[in-house]
Amino acid sequence: MTTLKLLLSAGGIYACFLTWGLMQERVTTTTYPGDIPHFKYFIVLNLVQSLAAALVGFLYLLVIKGEWLERNPPIREYAGISILHTLASPFGYASLKHIDYPTMILAKSSKLIPVMLMSFVLHRVRFPIYKYICVALVTIGVAGFTLMHNQEGVAKSSRANSFYGLSLLMVNLLIDGATNSTQDQVLRKYPQSNGHRMMVWMNILSASLMVAYLLSPFTNELSNAIAFLQSNPSIVTDILVFGLCGALGQCFVFYTLEHFGSLILVTVTVTRKMFSMILSVAYFRHSISIWQWASVAVVFMGIGLEAWKKSEEAARKKGLVKPVGKQSMINGMIKKND
Repeated sequence: MTTLKLLLSAGGIYACFLTWGLMQERVTTTTYPGDIPHFKYFIVLNLVQSLAAALVGFLYLLVIKGEWLERNPPIREYAGISILHTLASPFGYASLKHIDYPTMILAKSSKLIPVMLMSFVLHRVRFPIYKYICVALVTIGVAGFTLMHNQEGVAKSSRANSFYGLSLLMVNLLIDGATNSTQDQVLRKYPQSNGHRMMVWMNILSASLMVAYLLSPFTNELSNAIAFLQSNPSIVTDILVFGLCGALGQCFVFYTLEHFGSLILVTVTVTRKMFSMILSVAYFRHSISIWQWASVAVVFMGIGLEAWKKSEEAARKKGLVKPVGKQSMINGMIKKND
């Protein structure tokens, strides 16, 4: 049953964010009449996303779980996570101008590593050895598959890495790792919290930060975005669908975070592009190389090891697997003495 829930959660994340990505591309690349042909107001777009996610998360709590927001939420912790989440994207986008494509792919494929690192640095969380092996296998497999899929594009790119770009990328990865590890810690520390309560509060706080920025004298993005929407009302529907897809995707994301933890969640997100490519290959009858299939096998080795160890732990908790080693010897001696 647990495996089925994880598969459904992963499928929901894949489906929602695939549609979300298509809508984002449609909103930002469609050419409209006027002096500004493209919608380029990304803070406003993110604000719509946060407001939609807060509303959908609240409805999920109310209708599906029959719950309300907690009376005494850990606002300080939620605010810290929201600030980290809001800060991560600008560093990531800025780094893309100063690094080459293979570096970007390797960075996206290795997001599990900073999650583990920041879990230890910030919260002194230690993982069993098999977790490190799983992370290494998934990271190597996803990076290998994606890099080999894009070899032609890499050859055409001549952009070189700069120390500035690599520094921005490192900050982005560390902030992402700190965000995910802190989410885990908050869910452990505060029993009244759960994934969707965190989803609602994080999006409310993120929206508040963005509203404060948009209303400040430092930018005129809000007025420009309103003028663009008035001139091109057809884009409003696309923006609302974009926000809804992202909000539904976040429901699956925070469900996975609550029930399976940040490492499993990040594993799902970093493998999303690879599985999308495999589906594309199957549907359109494209071909992929033997080395790409080998990379897929490496990923499945990591996922399989994780699933096997999880099932073993679950069986041990239920008493279906006898303890081994020193404790089993002690138990045997006790029985003999009886």
